[in-house]
Amino acid sequence: MMFKTDINGITAEMLGGFFVDWPNPPSSETHLQLLKNSTKVVVALDGNQVVGFITAISDGVLSAYIPLLEILPEYKNKGVGTKLVNIMLEELSDIYMIDLCCDDNVVPFYNQFKMIKTNGMIVRNYDHQSGSKRMLMK
Repeated sequence: MMFKTDINGITAEMLGGFFVDWPNPPSSETHLQLLKNSTKVVVALDGNQVVGFITAISDGVLSAYIPLLEILPEYKNKGVGTKLVNIMLEELSDIYMIDLCCDDNVVPFYNQFKMIKTNGMIVRNYDHQSGSKRMLMK
């Protein structure tokens, strides 16, 4: 398994199988675009298949937000997510605040990285979950 902090050589065809249980998942093309548009990205590769990724969006000064950590189902509970988070936190080590929203069932996972549970507010526009409308505008 190889971990990279760039997406050079990554194609949409290498991104299948993510966003399991999303009612309206992004296409592989949209997935590639969101990786390209992220401030920081770390991908896990097994051969020519991306098996996990994490993204961050940052102002480059004080704050960063980690919106996505996804692992293919067959690679879960094998340390891939832990490695991706560790690499991303190292990439963001000069940033004051690193925020992330997650479901309660994964709070213990993030606690191992010295992240603390706090309150947060979110808006979810599920009609735009696939990102396809934004892709059409580009």
